[in-house]
Amino acid sequence: MKFTIYITVLVAGMLFFACGPSDEEKASAKLNLAQSLLEKNDTASALRQLDSIPRLYPKAVYAVNAAKNLVSEVQFDLLHRKEAQLDSLKVKIEALEKPFRKEKTEFDRYTQYIHNRQTFQRAWDRSYIQVHLDERGEIFLSSNYHGEKWLDHTALRVYDQGDDAKTEEIPIGDPNNHRSDFMEAKWEKVSYRNGKDNGVMEFIANHVDRNLKAVFLGNELYYIILESYDKQAVKDALALSKALKQKSSLEAEIAALQRQLNIN
Repeated sequence: MKFTIYITVLVAGMLFFACGPSDEEKASAKLNLAQSLLEKNDTASALRQLDSIPRLYPKAVYAVNAAKNLVSEVQFDLLHRKEAQLDSLKVKIEALEKPFRKEKTEFDRYTQYIHNRQTFQRAWDRSYIQVHLDERGEIFLSSNYHGEKWLDHTALRVYDQGDDAKTEEIPIGDPNNHRSDFMEAKWEKVSYRNGKDNGVMEFIANHVDRNLKAVFLGNELYYIILESYDKQAVKDALALSKALKQKSSLEAEIAALQRQLNIN
């Protein structure tokens, strides 16, 4: 009798080591790992484990169904958290919009945010830096010169006490280097789009309390002291830009989760 039991145990052991864990067992191990990762708030890694189960072990019916159900639970939780984040962000954006007015002309594809201290009426006849922002959160800087003679300026440097930041050069003839004149007045406007401000906006925003100067770089050098409200406009616009981009990102994530959960 003891011999028979020994043989039975031996054969069972040989079969176990020969065949190894079943697909259901392997899939269950991944499922347990995913649950452990969720407990550690590592949602991304947990979802990768869960998504791999149907692909690696399609015949592990019970584990596959459990994984799909758990994915749905995780996605519902994520959706609710993202929606709460979006609600909070909208409140923040509403506060950040206060120093701006919205404007959309026939020439604008997107609504523009115009800082209250940089409207045309306040700025048309002075030399200054201007920040430009639209509803997508896209932002850029421009240097605006008004004077009696041409500077032919192509870049801008902002500095104070050995610290400085300089834009890339925008050559004469480039669509972003614009000029016009009327009677004795000369206007030059250089726009530093697509990151060509080269960190100047961040430099200004980080040093609004300092006596920042700017030099328009061209055939003639032209120096100005940045007005406190122009520095503040840059800081305000950067903060709003980041919030608007974050809002777009959250809305895209929410839409993707809703599609995955078949929510209209």
